[in-house]
Amino acid sequence: MDGILNFYKPVGITSHDAVNILRRIMNTKKIGHIGTLDPMACGVLPMLVGNATRISEYLIEHDKEYLVELTLGVRTNTFDKEGKPISSSDKNVSSDEIVNTFNKFVGIIQQTPPMFSSKKVKGKKLYELAREGIEIERDPSTVEIKKIDIIRIIENKKIVFKVKCSKGTYMRSLCDDIGISLGTFGYMSYLQRVKVGNFNIENSLSHEALKKLISQEKSYEFLMPMDEAISEMKKIEVNKNQFSKLRNGNKIHLENIYSADLNNLFRVYSNGLFIGIGRITIEKNQTYLVMKKVLIGDNIGENK
Repeated sequence: MDGILNFYKPVGITSHDAVNILRRIMNTKKIGHIGTLDPMACGVLPMLVGNATRISEYLIEHDKEYLVELTLGVRTNTFDKEGKPISSSDKNVSSDEIVNTFNKFVGIIQQTPPMFSSKKVKGKKLYELAREGIEIERDPSTVEIKKIDIIRIIENKKIVFKVKCSKGTYMRSLCDDIGISLGTFGYMSYLQRVKVGNFNIENSLSHEALKKLISQEKSYEFLMPMDEAISEMKKIEVNKNQFSKLRNGNKIHLENIYSADLNNLFRVYSNGLFIGIGRITIEKNQTYLVMKKVLIGDNIGENK
């Protein structure tokens, strides 16, 4: 049972809670998730099952898309509706100001992570410090807002919008920054993640739907195969003898046609079966394939 589950996380539970729920439903301990979602947020939370937990590092780079509501006039200590109000403003802003300000945030931006976040600084999660009343300086991160579409402006006080962004982008910080840029304050009043890479909300499964599927059949066809989740990687096919060498930690010689792909990652197959992730190396003007992760067969292991 290896693959990725397109799970719909409801409001009110943590991402860690979701892992524990699925461990019980699917009767396996080997489950992880891609990208944390706050308890107040809902939506797509891809869950890695079995050996798929070993490819998480290749999936966290995927873009994400969110449906967000920003409420103007108040700033909270958490930058969302769960926090305590710490500042307020009676300033009225126009629809044109809202549209123009939103447009300024499209592209490469610098964003400071909120104190109430799971980001670690010197080994400690920021929210752990925040709960102790401690606020520390945080280095800004470079993130990319690839697209913002304003869906609805309600009395120039609430803005519903959709965002496509790079990994590591905090919607709460974005709402806070937009509020300040408008000359007022703002907090995130709703958040739904609608897409992570190839995983869309339209075909995500709630835990109730998952229970029903598992009770009906045991084939786990609802799991996305590991190789489908990393389909952006090129594909290499090897024969049975080559697979035996690769599985045992040896490199195999390839034609120089792959030299342009030096250090790129490949999906490696044998007899049409996905066996893992490899990379191209060059030694003494010869091109080789070496496995980075073997995900099937005996002696599963890594070669870094």
